[in-house]
Amino acid sequence: MTDANHVPRRAIVTGHGAFPDGLVSAVQQITGRGEMIVPFSNAGLGREEIETGLRDCIEQSRATVVFTDLPGGSATLAARRILRDMPSLTIVTGANLATLVDFVFADEGMSAAEAAAHAAERGRVALATVHA
Repeated sequence: MTDANHVPRRAIVTGHGAFPDGLVSAVQQITGRGEMIVPFSNAGLGREEIETGLRDCIEQSRATVVFTDLPGGSATLAARRILRDMPSLTIVTGANLATLVDFVFADEGMSAAEAAAHAAERGRVALATVHA
């Protein structure tokens, strides 16, 4: 059910280099729902620029979830600083394609935080080692 006040679930994927754009492109190709995720690269940005840019991206997109590439990376550290001012924000670190695909297909009845937690578990389960 959609009404004029309904805001679709939105998220940001952030990290190093072309990682964010690549994941959003892949989500779009696989699901057709790439518009649910906004890419934000930290390429060429310093600590303060990453935080300011990410904060602006969150506010403009109205995203409530931030997916990052590395748990100790600069994008995650910036997101954690933002979390202090925005306690309703959810951060998922170590994001991968399986995580984002699950997020965009999550049940509409789930909150963004619930969808993010479910997606994080799916992303973790998708990791595997294959060898002869």
